[in-house]
Amino acid sequence: MIEVGVEAYDRDYPEGPAVRGFLHAADGDTALVLTHGAGGNADSRLLVALAAAFSESGVSVLRSNMPFRQKRLKGPPNPGATAQDREGLRRAVECMRERAAEVYLGGQSYGGRQATMLASEDESVADALLLISYPLHPPGRPERSRTDHFDELRTPSLFVHGSKDPFGTLEEMRVALKRVSGRNRLLEIENGGHGLVRGKTEVLYQEVAARIVTVFSELIQLAT
Repeated sequence: MIEVGVEAYDRDYPEGPAVRGFLHAADGDTALVLTHGAGGNADSRLLVALAAAFSESGVSVLRSNMPFRQKRLKGPPNPGATAQDREGLRRAVECMRERAAEVYLGGQSYGGRQATMLASEDESVADALLLISYPLHPPGRPERSRTDHFDELRTPSLFVHGSKDPFGTLEEMRVALKRVSGRNRLLEIENGGHGLVRGKTEVLYQEVAARIVTVFSELIQLAT
C-alpha cells in the first residue's frame, strides 16, 4: 500500500535500466534520490522515514529501487552488473532534474557505495551525497577496503554511521574520510548497527531521520 501523498514512479527506456520507485513530492526546488542496500529495497523503514522527513522540509524524494532489485525481489546484486546499478542511479537523478534545480543522491550501504563511485567518476552527477552506513569493508575483513575511489570524491557528502556497524568502525570511517577531496561531514549514531536504527518503533526511525535532515541541510548550506 502506498502512503497518502506518495505516488509510484515508473519510467522505461528503450535500452538499459528503468527508473522505478516512489515519489514524495514537495513544493521546494530541490530533490533527493534515495536508494537501498544489497539486501533491501525502496520500502525499507529507514528510507520511508527519511523520505517523509525530507519531503516535509520541502525536498522532493524519489525512493528508488536499483536495477538489480527490479529484476528480482530478493537476493544480492550481481557483482558483474554494478555499472548497470550506477546507470540506474544516474537516470534517477536525471529524472529528478526535470523538477528540481538541485538534486542530491543518497544511498544506504551498497546504494551509498554505488553513489560515491558514480560521483567520483562524474562530480556533476549530483549536488551533494547522503551516505548511510557506508560499507568500508566486509565484516571482519578490514584488509578488503572499499575506499580507493575516495580520493576522487569531490561532491559535498554527509556520511551517517553507527557506532556498532560491523562494516567499519567510527575510527575507520574518520580515517577514510581524510581521503575524500570534497567537503564532508560524519554524523555518528550511538549504538547504531549497519541498519542504523536499533529498535522497531516508528519514533526511533523518525528521530534518526530528523537528525539526518538537520545535519544534511547544514552541509548543503555550507557548500553553497
